[in-house]
Amino acid sequence: MKVAKLHVKKGDKVLILSGKDGSKTGKVISALPAEGKVVVEGVNLVKKHTRAGKRVKPGVHEQEAPIYSSKVMVICPSCQKATRIQKKLQKDGMRIRACKKCGESLDK
Repeated sequence: MKVAKLHVKKGDKVLILSGKDGSKTGKVISALPAEGKVVVEGVNLVKKHTRAGKRVKPGVHEQEAPIYSSKVMVICPSCQKATRIQKKLQKDGMRIRACKKCGESLDK
């Protein structure tokens, strides 16, 4: 099975495009390329019931659940706009992600 690459990475600030959390923004906590999903901070909160354990307190806790990466759009750190990404080839042969609107690099 081929793993698809995602247009977002861990640490990117993203805009949620649709769903119950549409138009919210958040930071990507983790990327799951095998599933084509990302976990965004403070978005798609679900309730998880936990049993008592050595380190875990019992009760109902809220945690973020993964959402499809196609429902998020990267926010450019320089122009602060939600944008698609563009692949640019640098002089040393490396490919970087860049903002379609302002052309600035999204990778550090």
